[in-house]
Amino acid sequence: MFGVLLLCNGAFMFLSTLVSLYYNDGVTSEFFSSGTIVFLTGLILFIITKNHDKQIQKKEVFIIVSLGWLLMICSGMIPFIYTNSISDISYAFFETSSGYTATGATIIDNIEGLPKSILFWRSITHWIGGMGIIVLAIAILPLLGVGGMQLFSAEAPGPNGSKLHPRITDTAKRLWYIYVGLTFVETFLLNIAGMGFFDAINNSMSTIATGGFSTKNESIAFWNNNPMIQYIIMFFMFVSGANFVLSYFALKGNIYKFLKDEEFKVYFLVVFFSFIIAAFVLYFNVDLSKSSFEHPQVYGKLESSIRHALFQVIAVITTTGLVTGDFSTWTPFLTIFFFCLMFIGGSSGSTSGGVKIVRHLLMIKSGFLELKRSLHPSAIIKPRYNKSILEQNIIHNIYTFFILYILLFVFGSFSFTLLGLDFESALGVSAASLGNVGPAIGDYGPSFTYSSLPNIGKYIASLLMIFGRLELFTVLVIFTPYFWKNR
Repeated sequence: MFGVLLLCNGAFMFLSTLVSLYYNDGVTSEFFSSGTIVFLTGLILFIITKNHDKQIQKKEVFIIVSLGWLLMICSGMIPFIYTNSISDISYAFFETSSGYTATGATIIDNIEGLPKSILFWRSITHWIGGMGIIVLAIAILPLLGVGGMQLFSAEAPGPNGSKLHPRITDTAKRLWYIYVGLTFVETFLLNIAGMGFFDAINNSMSTIATGGFSTKNESIAFWNNNPMIQYIIMFFMFVSGANFVLSYFALKGNIYKFLKDEEFKVYFLVVFFSFIIAAFVLYFNVDLSKSSFEHPQVYGKLESSIRHALFQVIAVITTTGLVTGDFSTWTPFLTIFFFCLMFIGGSSGSTSGGVKIVRHLLMIKSGFLELKRSLHPSAIIKPRYNKSILEQNIIHNIYTFFILYILLFVFGSFSFTLLGLDFESALGVSAASLGNVGPAIGDYGPSFTYSSLPNIGKYIASLLMIFGRLELFTVLVIFTPYFWKNR
């Protein structure tokens, strides 16, 4: 398994080498060397392990997923270091972790000064990580019973039982077609709308992976004078924040799956009402023409308020992290508002990070049921989701996940304050890292990078990104004594 991962990483590095050769950006040999090292290492591991038993037990899956993600990050650092684009190890680890976890936080102050191939590689790390997240969420986490992910395992053509099921391959293949297809469709539309092809393909990979890396220092605000580009990105961010299984059924013509799914309906309503609130405050309280991100308003204040509000609401809820403006300067109310949105997350089975809509939905449902039980203690009341009765262990799993999520957020916040960050910045970095959002608030808002974060802080933030992306339990369970006991 590890050999296959390194082979994939090496192959994408060779693709980046071709980009470097095409644009003659001066780092072709360094990229080729990086790809060769990673690819040959993967090939050796693949040959050594090819005759080993292919049946993987549940305990082994936890280790493979956690170490596999760490291996991808460590090998993905090599091009940054070899090309001297990022020379410091802590900086490179942070940037690569942010890439593969589709967080989108960056330590690079001058993005436009990087070689084209490095920009492409940053986007590739998002794209690889995004696809890995989809396969992880749909095909692997239901098997492990992690974080309530069993909820959609019946709909996904994924595994069932104590061992990985062969249909995981079919699942990954179908989702891969959708993932690649959406990327190319968005690239085509962005190119037609006026974005150059190189920028279009990079921003498409970032959008579909709900990442956040862009090719411009101002992110998507660079195209504030072209609203069509931003509306296209909004649409694909929203689609990528929805369950990819539903997208699969919709492409097969079963659009009613979207309309009947409880999580999607709540997802849509949360985005809609959050957008209404943000747009209202922007229109009546903020002069966007004075924002450092804002170009001259194209279609007037109303359109500008609607566009910026909708873009940032979708970007934060889906944890994409692309920006059209610095929302942390749009009034204190909107700063707190967007900070709260960082804890929502997109749908289960999407490339989004965060707590996820379904968990919030079921915690609220469970809370109301507890109120009913207090009035009718003898009544048998069971929670339902999409008209199906849920097992109580799923509800307990979700509550446990939420408690651990908040504890990690508190741990991160305390850690960052100990490193010298002010209260607002510490809260923002902790929430944005754990939720895989990217831009935070305070000194690490959309107008700034994470380069000033202390080196130890970069490692802490990177670990929070990994914990958040792998649904907490997948990593944390490895550190429990019970996991290592022979049974």
